[in-house]
Order: sequence, then C-alpha cells, then structure tokens
Amino acid sequence: MEVKFEGELQWIGQPVSPVDGAAYERTTEVRFGTSSYHASAPGQYGGNDALPNPETLMIASLMQCHFLTFMALAHKRGYAVRAYADRAEGTLGVRDGKTRLLEVQLHPVIEFVDPAHAEHLPMLHQRAHANCFMANSVNFPVTVEGAAH
Repeated sequence: MEVKFEGELQWIGQPVSPVDGAAYERTTEVRFGTSSYHASAPGQYGGNDALPNPETLMIASLMQCHFLTFMALAHKRGYAVRAYADRAEGTLGVRDGKTRLLEVQLHPVIEFVDPAHAEHLPMLHQRAHANCFMANSVNFPVTVEGAAH
C-alpha cells in the first residue's frame, strides 16, 4: 500500500532589499494541511537558530518515527509505557565531497508501568529501529541507545 503525503513551502521574502549574494532571508513557512511553522537554515549557514532547520527536522523525524514504532510494539505486547523521552544528536559533515548527515544517535529513556518490562527494552528498540520507515529511508547510520528509567 502506498500513501502520499503533501506539504507546501512559501519563502517569506526579503524584508528590505532584493536578494543580494549571501544576504538573502532564509526563513520559510511550511504547511501541512492546517498546521504550519516557520523554518530556516542553521545559524552557521546564515539562518535563524531559533527556528527548526532541515537538519533538526530530519532528527525530529527519526525520533518521532522510533517513538511511534516503539509504542506500537509495546502496546501490541501489552507493555504499558508510563513515560517516554528522547534526546538525539546528529553529525553533519562532508562525505564523498558532499555535505550530509553522517550519523544520528537516539537516546530514548522509557518508564514502564510494570518495571519488569524493562528487560524487553533491547528487543523493543531493535524491532522499532528495524521497522521505523524513516531509519530505513536514510543513507546514514541511525543508532539507538535506549535506557529504562
């Protein structure tokens, strides 16, 4: 089964003068249905660090996909989750002459209603990672270092 997703991007434009070299505005509005947000480039590339950028949005997609897949697997097995939090980092660099994400590490911390279910964390993370479509769609390693709380 194929499912299509659609979105829109609109450049917010130049606040003062026409585009001139590297001084152009990098902020856009991204819309999916009725939801929207402003995004930019990272500060080191002339953007606004207060806004999400393609790099952080890719990392967020990987965290969200792992979370949703993990929760579906835990629910299917009857493991009630009390809390789930994640912290991730991605490394941007040059490989094969191109700037790209080189790796992303996820660090989810899970608390189960029944602490005995924590023994199943390695299996749940392995299966969630293997079935996360985002992790299966990228050309860089995504590692998961999950812990129980």
